Amino acid sequence: MRRLQSSTWVSIAVIVVLVTGTLLTALFKPELQPNGLDILLPALSSVALVLRRRFPVAALLVIAVCTAIYYPYATLDGPMLVVFLVALYSAGDQGHVIPAVATGAALLLAMGLGETGEVRHVDDTQFAMIGGWVVAAVAFGGVTMNRRAYQREAEQRALDAEHTKEEEARRRETEERLRIARELHDVLGHNISMINVQAGAALHGLKKRPEDAEAALRAIKETSKETLRQLRTTLGVLRQVDEAAPTAPADSLSRLDELVQRSGLRVNLLVEGTPAELPAQVDLAAARIIQESLTNVSRHSGTDQATVAVTHESGNIVIRVEDDGPGAAYSEGSGFGVQGMRERATALGGTLEAGPRPQGGFSVEANLPLAVPQAHPEHGSGRAVPEPQDGKR
Repeated sequence: MRRLQSSTWVSIAVIVVLVTGTLLTALFKPELQPNGLDILLPALSSVALVLRRRFPVAALLVIAVCTAIYYPYATLDGPMLVVFLVALYSAGDQGHVIPAVATGAALLLAMGLGETGEVRHVDDTQFAMIGGWVVAAVAFGGVTMNRRAYQREAEQRALDAEHTKEEEARRRETEERLRIARELHDVLGHNISMINVQAGAALHGLKKRPEDAEAALRAIKETSKETLRQLRTTLGVLRQVDEAAPTAPADSLSRLDELVQRSGLRVNLLVEGTPAELPAQVDLAAARIIQESLTNVSRHSGTDQATVAVTHESGNIVIRVEDDGPGAAYSEGSGFGVQGMRERATALGGTLEAGPRPQGGFSVEANLPLAVPQAHPEHGSGRAVPEPQDGKR
């Protein structure tokens, strides 16, 4: 059995008051002779009262007309005014304040004009009191309507805040996933590429020049050891372990000579300007961009030579990595390497341009500001991380 709504219980209570008041008036005033309006008008008002939630304005008008006719022409003078006040309150409570005010004023005017005969149903004091009740009923209805609207707005704000909090958590998770994906790509892609190059060199010179093969195998050993250390560091962050594990030092421009040496290329290294103390994010990004660029030279250029130029300017640092190899056929943005480098630069408020050189070869130029911007919501776009593709930079 469905529970009755509070408005239904109010309607039942008011109807009981109306019927009881009418019967008591007839009982204690036997000199009054009831007429048909004493039954018809309260019945119509009761039906309209029950339907006031679905049709608030229509119900109010019906009850107002019944009330306006009841007091001048009915005999028993039952509590019809209570029904009208409840209808006024319901109309105001549902947002129909203007119709409620207009209907209340019209009824008061009708009651004032109708009390001109010898028999006065309400005197001046009662008329003023009724006017106050009418105003109070409309006012209370408006207050409850505003209170409900405020509660709905507060609930909506709470839901929006919760939704924003969840979105922020998802954004941060996406940013962290992309950051770890870039780290893994840079560490594994660069070092494994170097191992592949050195292994090829060892196989090529194993019979003809054993001393070169020994150097290549030694480089493979050191590179693989470095790869394992860096991979262990990254996985430790993923597992969020607390134990003190040996971690590899982060790549940095202060270790630029070592980074260039690990590339296995003949690198012409140029450093211009006065080196300034770099923020950790900028220092790591610069080293990763150089590392990835040298990996691309080793894998795709067809040459073992490259030029790395690092220029320290006022407020920013410029990095250029160039080669003059024949393997310059390239579709811009087709691989994840350049995309990852560009994301690193963009996240720091910088720029990165990469493409074939007019005179042949390939060029990567990054401009990184020293002032690191704050993270913005658009940095975590939730895109899927593409896998590195063979044969693409």
